[in-house]
Amino acid sequence: MPAISVTHAPSGLVTAHVERTQRISPHLIRVTLGGEDLRRFERRGFDQWFRLAVPVDDHARLDNLPSRLDTRGYLRYLTLPRATRPVIRSYTVRDFRPELPELDIDFVVHGTDGVAGPWAQGTFAGDEVALIDQGCGWAPVPADWTLLVADETGLPAVAGILRDMPRDAVGHALVEIPDADDAQEVDAPDGMAVHWVVRAPGDRPSARALEHVRELSWPSGVPYAFAVGEAGLATGVRRHLVGERGVPKVNVTFCGYWKLGKSA
Repeated sequence: MPAISVTHAPSGLVTAHVERTQRISPHLIRVTLGGEDLRRFERRGFDQWFRLAVPVDDHARLDNLPSRLDTRGYLRYLTLPRATRPVIRSYTVRDFRPELPELDIDFVVHGTDGVAGPWAQGTFAGDEVALIDQGCGWAPVPADWTLLVADETGLPAVAGILRDMPRDAVGHALVEIPDADDAQEVDAPDGMAVHWVVRAPGDRPSARALEHVRELSWPSGVPYAFAVGEAGLATGVRRHLVGERGVPKVNVTFCGYWKLGKSA
């Protein structure tokens, strides 16, 4: 079971519109949202996530969505006519500037695969979206050092954690990416070593990151670990740390954002 729980935001349904888009690397497109309603969006920092509703065609509506996606809200969402129902996916805040207000989201794109990636490639300024629920998975316990592990889908989470964690933090952050040019500038504490692990063509996603975790020079003491991305990566890191390194289960936060061979 993933260690990141689902929470619901008191702000309810927040509407926004696309301000601009930018391809920031071969496999990442940054979509910047704006709109006065974003002032109700609460900044939580770290790996703050939210549910994003995007209209994938001209018939989709946002005005009849539930204010939260608990059991009752999700059932209400499912009863909406399929022709007008927007697609909802969970995403991480890459940056939030409440004074403007603006919110950045980094989308992983692989051609026409998926739903949100192609939407990010084709959206235009003025297109409307909605945000439902929000929370953070980052929940550190007392530990001697920190280990962060992710693939490109978890890169915004790792970047946000590095930005907001204490400046005296020490440890390692490993991010597996499909292209060396997908690496980003991150605001990491001086004691956090950042490793960009480039996936070779034909590699199974997460395989190289897991290999690097196993070969990592182990600092003294017990870590707090945070592992997100492809399900095999998240569970593989947890299995290695708990089963082979003797790390207590409560010291590992993990979540599969996606699963190889399955759509979201």
